[in-house]
Amino acid sequence: MVPAMSSAPRKTDTDPAPTGGSTTHFGFQTVPEGEKVKLVHEVFEQVASRYDLMNDLMSGGLHRAWKQTLIDWLNPPRGERAFAHIDVAGGTGDIAFRLLERAGPNAHVTVCDINSHMLGVGQKRAEAQAFAGRVEFVCGDAEKLPFPDRSFDAYTIAFGIRNVTHIEKALEDAFRVLKPGGRFLCLEFSEVAVPGLDAIYDAYSFGAIPKMGKWVTGDAQPYQYLVESIRRFPNQERFKAMIEAAGFARVQYRNLTGGIAAIHSGWRL
Repeated sequence: MVPAMSSAPRKTDTDPAPTGGSTTHFGFQTVPEGEKVKLVHEVFEQVASRYDLMNDLMSGGLHRAWKQTLIDWLNPPRGERAFAHIDVAGGTGDIAFRLLERAGPNAHVTVCDINSHMLGVGQKRAEAQAFAGRVEFVCGDAEKLPFPDRSFDAYTIAFGIRNVTHIEKALEDAFRVLKPGGRFLCLEFSEVAVPGLDAIYDAYSFGAIPKMGKWVTGDAQPYQYLVESIRRFPNQERFKAMIEAAGFARVQYRNLTGGIAAIHSGWRL
């Protein structure tokens, strides 16, 4: 989902961590940990059918360029070599289809998403394209993926990791399912690094995004959450440190559009 940031201070930079592991954040709300999965599921159930349309409207199409940059940096093999890829939280298939258009004939993508409604949208899109036998859709949780250790050559997650309850667990499971030499790439909203752009972007976030969501889908609340969830996500350096703590090496990131989004890369060596 492609909302924007709020003008409030980035809460992960200032707020203490929840104590006792019993609560977490849902946007700017504090909720019991056990409720977050259900609440996030309801958000994406509400927006699934208009997800891609809203991405285009809210980002002015920028999300397409960002996703293409992700694929460019991954640079999947174009020859005959087998290449097993997993795209997590990518239910509508955007990343999967872009990768398959670029990769060689023996590339296979597993799309894993916790939300069956999002997966349904992706499956319908796949049926309309020439990707039979090269992509599969699996319902699963990013924190405990339903795949054996060392199953994939590469792992991507785009605009999804901020919605999991425990980011650390999702990163650890990404490391687990990658083969030695495997690549991790995450595209996510981040902290604006250009003076002046942050104020403009902040005003757009809370002023326009929920209203646009209500106009297109009939409900502003899911987009209010999605805007808030960005402010709760760690900034570029903090997230880099989290990826390193999960075991990844050679971790680096690239800012996109002045830091509105960023791609983080790491390797399982």
